[in-house]
Amino acid sequence: MNKPELLIPAGSLENLIIAVEYGADAVYVGGEEFGLRAKAKNFSNEDMLKGVEYAHERGVKVYVTVNIIAHNDDLENVLEYFEFLKELKPDGIIVADPGILDIARAIIPEIEIHLSTQANNTNYASLNFWHKQGVKRVVVARELSLNEISTIRLRTPKDLELEAFVHGAMCISYSGRCLLSNYMNEKDANKGECTHPCRWTYHLVEETRPGEYMPVIEDERGTYIFNSKDLCMIEHIDELVRVGISSLKIEGRMKTQLYVATVTRTYREAIDDFFKDPALYERKLQHYNSEIRKCSHRKFTTGFYFGKPSEEEQIYDSNTYIRSYTYVAKVIDYIEEEKMAIIEQRNKFVVGDELEVMKTNGENLIIKPEKIFDMDNNPQTEAPHPKQLLKIPVSEYLEKNLIIRKKEDN
Repeated sequence: MNKPELLIPAGSLENLIIAVEYGADAVYVGGEEFGLRAKAKNFSNEDMLKGVEYAHERGVKVYVTVNIIAHNDDLENVLEYFEFLKELKPDGIIVADPGILDIARAIIPEIEIHLSTQANNTNYASLNFWHKQGVKRVVVARELSLNEISTIRLRTPKDLELEAFVHGAMCISYSGRCLLSNYMNEKDANKGECTHPCRWTYHLVEETRPGEYMPVIEDERGTYIFNSKDLCMIEHIDELVRVGISSLKIEGRMKTQLYVATVTRTYREAIDDFFKDPALYERKLQHYNSEIRKCSHRKFTTGFYFGKPSEEEQIYDSNTYIRSYTYVAKVIDYIEEEKMAIIEQRNKFVVGDELEVMKTNGENLIIKPEKIFDMDNNPQTEAPHPKQLLKIPVSEYLEKNLIIRKKEDN
């Protein structure tokens, strides 16, 4: 069994740094055009250069998304963008459109081509076709079971890598190809502008009774009939590895740094534990499950991996996230002689709050700051100002970029 790559989303340079620090083997990023997350912060060319340098210095790969379904007007800018990618030298580009793939082969033949899940990759014959077109890796469709992926692995060349989503939001339309957003909001999901109408509340209306909104189920708020649970395969690393998946992919380029840190660290620990000792991995399943829930998430599902989902895989009563922890600060520096951490505030906390510092080795350091100072050493009783630099006493040395979180009061 080969140890799979842990592939983490990075919607910004800050998130890329967090992903790298918490154990990603590779990150995937999008520029300001041609990716499928137009609402993410995304990377300017300058930030992308910084991100690739930061990752490569630490032995982490970077893949760039160019996976829109292109129209004629897009192609000229794609040519210009690929000239930039030629200078950037990422480890791979993720494409879905055959025309863009052809352009990539012509302009940047030295860069690996990965085929996006948007290309609906559901059978071994299709994968063999794309391999002949120069594709190094295929992101298999979320609609495949483990048995189907195993068959694909057996009937495709060994040098064709398989990548699969193992965690994050699920799309109700086949491999992300959806026209709901385009139809209802004139925002094209296949060009990165999805407004997520699948998460809205819906009622039924009978044609001759306009204005009479009938719930699909007995609930006065209607029903979120397309609202899928989030994918989570943290309990099935062993099965994912055994079917021959080369890269375990996390969804979430629009998610927070707390999400990136939590999911990266937990999957890193689970993968490493399994390859150290499968029995150790089994003993720690409850621990992984507890940790993975310490960032915002919906209820979890295993998606299509063990068969077609039932009605139990939808969330009918809400489209809100479950939030048990809040991201309160990030470590900027540590002053050894003062035993003082310099932090950047992200959400309010007060003197005496119990906080958790997420260490990169998987441990959580519990601290209860009895003092808070601004950078001029003026004492404060609380930290209410976003991104304010503060100092708090911490007896243990803290690395830069560690995430600090606080448990929500329930």
